[in-house]
Amino acid sequence: MEVDLDRFSGRDWEEPTDGEPIRFAMVGLGWWTREQAIPAVEDAEYCTTTALVSSSTEKAEDVAADLEGIEATLTYDEYTDGEASDAYDAVYVCTPNGFHREHVEAAAAQEKAVLCEKPLEASVEDAQATVDACREADVPLMVAYRLQTEPVARRARELIRDGAIGDVVSITGHMSDTILDSVDETSWRFDRDLAGGTTLNDIGVYPLNTIRFILGEDPQAVYARTESEQPAYEGTDEHGAFQLEFSEGTLASCTVSHSASLSSSLRFVGTEGELSIEGLFFPNTQKVLRVSGPGIEGEFRPEPVDQMREEFDYFGNRLLRGLDPEPDGEHAMVDMRAIRALYESAEGGTRVELDH
Repeated sequence: MEVDLDRFSGRDWEEPTDGEPIRFAMVGLGWWTREQAIPAVEDAEYCTTTALVSSSTEKAEDVAADLEGIEATLTYDEYTDGEASDAYDAVYVCTPNGFHREHVEAAAAQEKAVLCEKPLEASVEDAQATVDACREADVPLMVAYRLQTEPVARRARELIRDGAIGDVVSITGHMSDTILDSVDETSWRFDRDLAGGTTLNDIGVYPLNTIRFILGEDPQAVYARTESEQPAYEGTDEHGAFQLEFSEGTLASCTVSHSASLSSSLRFVGTEGELSIEGLFFPNTQKVLRVSGPGIEGEFRPEPVDQMREEFDYFGNRLLRGLDPEPDGEHAMVDMRAIRALYESAEGGTRVELDH
C-alpha cells in the first residue's frame, strides 16, 4: 500500500461562503481566552470578536482596550439578562467547568449559537442539561475539541480508516504538563465540585476524545487509577492512568499528569503496522506523524497550524453555510459519562462498563 503523507486533510471541511463573519461574544476572559482564543479569532476568516463578557465591566474594558471592533463589554449578569445581545451572533464559553451550564443556557435563551470549552460541564447531569437547553432552543452547540480540526489528527484518521496499518489492536496515549507553574493551589481547577476533577477530566479528555475521533468508535468499558502527591491535589487527582476497552478487543492505555514534563503522544498498533503522532495535544508544538508497515514507511513534519483558529473558522464556516457544527453536545456526553466512569473506577478499583 502506498501512502502519500504529503496529502493532508487540512480544511477538508471548508466551502466558499460570501456571508459576513460570525460575531462572537467571548464569555470568560481568563488567560486561555485572552492568549489563545481572541488572537485566533483576530486571524480567522469566518468570525470576529464583537463582545466581551467577564466578572466585571472593568476587566472586560481592559481587554477591549487592546482590540478593535468591540461593540459591548458586559458583566455575567448583564449577559444573562440579554443586554447588547444584538452585538453578537454566537458565544464562546470559556469559564470554569461548573459555570458552563448557566452561560450556555443564557446563550440558548438569546437564540445564539454556542461553542463551549471541554469538558462540557463538571457533572454529567449539568452537561446533559446544557445539551437539552440548546436542543430545546434549536441552537447549534459545538464542544471545543480542537484536535478534531487539527490536520495531523484528521490525516491519521484517514490513514487508519483506509487500512494503512490493518486492524487496530492496541493504542497508547500520554499527556502531561506542570499546571502549578501557571496557577496556584487556590485555582478553581483544584475544586472537585467546580472542575469535576483535576487531571483525568482536564487533560485525560484529550487522548480519550482524540482516540474516539481517529478510531471512529466509543469505549465500552474503562479502568482507571489515580495518584496525588502534592498538597494542592488533596482530595483530587494529580496523576492518572486509564484503560479504554473498545469493540473487537481493541485496548487503549493512557497516562496523564499535571506534574510532569510537557509531553504528548498517541500511538496506534495494528495487525499490519503502526502509526504514531508526537506533540499532538498542545496547540503550538511540532507535530510528527509516522506510519510504518509492509510496504509503508513515512514521516511527516508539517508546519504547525493554530489549532484554535482552525476550530473557530470551522465553526464559522459551518454556520455561514447553514450547517450545524460538530462535535455536538451528544458527542461530548460520551466523554462526560466516560470521565465519570473513570473516577468511579479509580475510587473503587474496579472495571466500569459504559452505557451508550
